[in-house]
Parts: sequence; structure tokens; C-alpha cells
Amino acid sequence: MLMVLVVLALLPVALLGAEPRSFINSLGMEMKRVAPGVFEQGQSMELGSRSLSEAYGDPQYIGGEVDEAPRRVVLSEPFYLGATEVTNAQYEQFAPKHRAWRGREGFSEQGDEAVVFVSWAEAVAFCDWLSQKEGRPYRLPTEAEWEYACRAGTRTAYSTGATLPEGFGHHQRDHNDRVPVPLTVATTSPNPWGFFDMHGNVEEWCQEWYGPYPEGSVRDPVGPVDGIFKVARGGSHGTPLRYLRSANRLATLPGDRSWLIGFRVIAADPVVGEATPPPVPARWARDVSSEPSGWPARADADTPFFSGPIPFVVAPADPVKTPFFFHNHCPTVTWMPNGDLLAAWFSGAREQGRELQIVASRLRRGASAWEPADTFFSAADRNMHAPTLFTDDAGVVHHLNGLGTDFGWTKLAVVHRTSRDSGVTWSEARLVDPVHRDQIVHMGVVMTADNGWLMPVDAEYGTGLYRSDDRGVSWSIVTNGEPGRHIRGIHAPMTALPDGSLLAVGRGSEIDGEMPASRSADGGVTWEYFASGLPKIGGGQRAVLHALREGPLLYAGFTDVAKYERSVPGRVRKRSLGEQGLLVRDASGREREISGLFVALSFDGGRTWPIKKPVTSPGGARVFNGQGWTQDFVMDPTHAEPLGYLAGTQTPDGIFHLISSGLHYQFDLAWLSEPMPAVAAPESAGAVGPELRER
Repeated sequence: MLMVLVVLALLPVALLGAEPRSFINSLGMEMKRVAPGVFEQGQSMELGSRSLSEAYGDPQYIGGEVDEAPRRVVLSEPFYLGATEVTNAQYEQFAPKHRAWRGREGFSEQGDEAVVFVSWAEAVAFCDWLSQKEGRPYRLPTEAEWEYACRAGTRTAYSTGATLPEGFGHHQRDHNDRVPVPLTVATTSPNPWGFFDMHGNVEEWCQEWYGPYPEGSVRDPVGPVDGIFKVARGGSHGTPLRYLRSANRLATLPGDRSWLIGFRVIAADPVVGEATPPPVPARWARDVSSEPSGWPARADADTPFFSGPIPFVVAPADPVKTPFFFHNHCPTVTWMPNGDLLAAWFSGAREQGRELQIVASRLRRGASAWEPADTFFSAADRNMHAPTLFTDDAGVVHHLNGLGTDFGWTKLAVVHRTSRDSGVTWSEARLVDPVHRDQIVHMGVVMTADNGWLMPVDAEYGTGLYRSDDRGVSWSIVTNGEPGRHIRGIHAPMTALPDGSLLAVGRGSEIDGEMPASRSADGGVTWEYFASGLPKIGGGQRAVLHALREGPLLYAGFTDVAKYERSVPGRVRKRSLGEQGLLVRDASGREREISGLFVALSFDGGRTWPIKKPVTSPGGARVFNGQGWTQDFVMDPTHAEPLGYLAGTQTPDGIFHLISSGLHYQFDLAWLSEPMPAVAAPESAGAVGPELRER
């Protein structure tokens, strides 16, 4: 009997009908068995009396996020998960050329560090290769499998409890710069089930598309059947600890590569489980007319027309579920072939925060009010900065956007997608520049005389340019940052002139105390600079420059550089104080001082601006909310919106639609060409009183 027991003990476990607790494959990966089970996935929000903006703006907040609403999950099959993330040495047995990525941006130089700069498709290809090599199936974990193994039976924010012990951190704080840290695997203690680096080190790709959790319990979930972004889990170095929680969800485009993302593998058959039902379309995509309107000519085109302002930033009914934040800013707007307008902007608690997302709203043809905002383009926990919308001459709507890595707007790749049904559905989001550069997509697209497209972007040196010669399919960088090889100033709007040259005006880098103008005769390769004749602008302000269909150039900007003013406790508001103002003549010939938002016309390619007038609505003093850095301001006939980021589009019927950070103005060339109305008595913006408030 004793001999039988000895023989049985020496037999492989698999021959006895039981699965081993772990095994080591040919790459040296330790694969640990995870038994089936039931757990609560996600983490509840803990807002209490705090607003969403206050919670997300606090790096110390470790409550759940909007997309983590808990659900009961049943995992019915066991699987083997890598004890560590895939290392450089292991990955390079599949892709030897990836060795060239070691040390990029200062990260992951050694063979035993987690591999980074790997796209989702490359991680999947590695799993396919390893399956062939090992003779057993390997794949990426589902989101539920990953969190189940990370929690290891715990229900706290981390598998270690309410906090992570000393030593787990890898420069865990917000920062704008890349701070290289060692990414060596298994340098901290494992979780209760033996898995290392589930909280931090590098983010890890998961199998499925990102989408909202369905309500109720679910069995073997596999996520949505389609989507824009792929899920990543675990958090990384160089970010606050809150993003390392067991429940925290991140996402990015499957083609994205960065110094933050790696992966670990599962040895198991594909999951046959429940797919997430398709989400309800966003409000801006519901019940949209597909009939092209033709934008018929206006019978009264010679009659001056002005309307507004009306708010285009309209809070949703449930600003937590959307989500929607205090700070709404950096807009873009374009016309739809069906007669609608579509505007998009970022909403966040902080301009540099990971919660910053792109939301959008639609003004339907014939409607008098914009619809409430809804999510437009949002990769979970990425800073999604600076959208651009424009409609080309074939009626195709284009969306370009920055895709961030983590905190801040200085690490943005460029994404492009299109819509052929007035913004209802969109093509695959493509990384037309996959490198996360120090730049911001900002100021629309200009069509050149040779049928090229140019897109200005903010850069370290001023404003740079991207060019496309295939209608947006591919883009290349035109400028190189040397003097005379870029647009002077930042946030520079640009337009094409009838002679084929380009004109741009920028913020900062003033010339003779005026806004700098830049002109190029060679498609944006080289530039000459001169004083524009327009007042300089500053923080919280962005101008518009547009060649109208009728010929003149339209400029919209501000009379005074913004100043800082503390208002709401804990917030700093920028506010133009009207210290300089601008002298213009009214309809009676009287010279008047105006302040704030004004428009100007040029009939000689921007050399002179003979017509200037304020953008104000008729009537007495009223209070509006300009969102962004503007917030509440008083408007009267000579005091306009004091600051804001401007954007605009001219619809085919000749109306120009100008938006600030929160308000929408409409006017035509006839209104632009006439002087401001005569005013009987001097006005004063005065104080903001409750009897003036307008929402």
C-alpha cells in the first residue's frame, strides 16, 4: 500500500485528473491557476456632499468612478494567468525588432522589465504566436478575469486593503513630464493569489472593447461586440494611486503605443459568455434627419442679421452619469449636410486631468436651443484635448482630436475619423500621428489652393502645421520649429487668401504690442512675421480668422488681455478688466470705447481692418455665463464677453456661427459691415446683481 502511494505521488498531476496550481512555460513565464468563482466587480462612488468636479479634481480621492458601477460576476471556467507582466526578454523572442524600443523616453531598458510600447494588436499577435509555440491556447484576459485575479478575494480599493503599502509606488503623482522609473517585474510582494504588479508598474491590455457595465449580474462577460477603445487595467507608474485601484478602468485606441502600457497573458480557451448590449446612442446621434437640406439661400441676405447669444453648453439631466463637469472649454463647431450644427468641447474638473473628455451637442435645423451635452469621444482616464470638427466640400464631416496618455495636454497623439451621415455614425478612429508629442490639436482645417489640407496645432515653439494631400487619410508635419519655419504665437487660427498664400494670427510673441501675424507663400513651409494691427490677447482667450464665402476676412478676438481674479472659493477665474478697450465709431459717427469680444473685417488680405464692432446683443445690461474661464459676465451695448476660446463656421447660407467657451452668436456679412448702433448715453457694465442673472 505504501508503494502505491509513493508511485501516485510521483505521477504528473494532470494524469491524476487534477490541474496543477501553476506551470512554467517555455518562455519562463509562471502561469498560476485561478479557480472559477463569483465576485463583485467595480467600486461604488463616494461623492457624499461633493460634486463630481470636486471629487475628480482631488488626486487623493479613491472612491469609485462613474464607469465602475458594481455588478455581480460569475466566472464559470478556471484559467491560468501570468504571475507577472510580459517582459522585454520574453516579448522579443516573438518580435526581436522590438528591442529597438527599449529605453524609448527613458523607460524599460532591461530584459526583466515589463515590455511597453506594444499595441493591442501586437499583444494579441504575441498570444497567437505563443499558442502555436506551446500547443495550448493563450490570449489576453477579459476585464472580469483580470479584476477577479487582481482582487484575489478582497473587496477593498486595493488587494492590500484601503491603501497600498510603502514601496509599491513608481512616482505615483500627477506630472506633465515623463519621469523614467524602473519597470522590473515582481519587485514588490504578490497579492493573496500570487500575482505581482496588479497595482501599477504598467497598464495591461485586456481583451474587450470598452463600454458601460450592464446592470444586474452577468456570467462570463466578454464586453461589447464593438467599440472605439480597448480596455487597459492596473494603472501604471507616474500617476496618482487612485488609478491603481482594483476596479479602475482605463481605455485607449487599440493602435496606441506608449511608455505606460504593457500586458500579461492568460492560458485558457476563449470565453464563451455574455456580450454587453449595445449602448443607447448619444443624444446628438438620436433621431437625426439624413436628408441633405441644401442650405437654401436666404431671401433676405442683404438685411443685417444678428442673433444670440444662446448657450450651446447645456448640462445633461444627469451630469454624473454622462459625466459632465464644471470646466467646459476649447470648443469646435461645424455645419452638417442635413442643416444641423454640431459642436464639441472638453469637459473636466481640471484642464490637465485624466477625467477630461470630449462632449458634444447638436442644434437641429430650425431649433432655437441646443440639446443637452452627451459624451462624444472619451477614452477612460486619458486627457482628451482639443477637438476639431470641419465639413469638407463633399459634405463629409471630419473629427480630429488629441489622444493623451495620462495627465496633461503635452503628450498627445492625433486621431482622425469621418462621418457621412451628418455626424450620426463615425468611421474607425485612426491614429494619423501615433507619436505622443508636445502639441495640441486646436484650430480647424484649411484647404489650400493646390487642394491640400492644413491643420494648425500648438507646439512648444508656437503653432505648427500638419498637411494632408489625400483628404485626411494621412498627415505629415510641415513645420520644424526653427525661426521663420512656424507660425508665431500659439492657438493661431489660419486661413487661405485668394492669391494662394496663408495668413495666421497667434497669441503671445507680440510685435509692437500687437497680435503677431504670420504669412506664408509656400504652403506653410516658411513664414514672415509682422504686426497685425489687432489687439494682443492672452490666457483664456483664443481668436478666429476666417475667409468668408463673400471674400472679406473675418477676425474675432478680444480688446484686452485677460487678468486673474479670484471669485468662487478655491477657483481662480480669468477676467478681462477692460483696461485698454478699443475705440470704434458708431452709426452716428461718434467714437466709442468698447471692451471684450469684437469682430473686424479686412478687404485687403489682413493688411488693414477698417471695420470693427462689438459682439453684443441689443438691450440693457444682462448677465450670461461663458463657461470655461469666463463664467458670469455682464453684457451691454459696449461691454461684450471678456474672454473665451472662440471657434466658428460659415454655413452655406452665409450665416457665420461664432461660439465662445459657452455661448453661440450668429450674424451675416450685412451685419458685420454696418457700424455698431448709436447709444444715447454712456453705459457701464456695473456689478452683477441677482436681478440681472440669466441662465
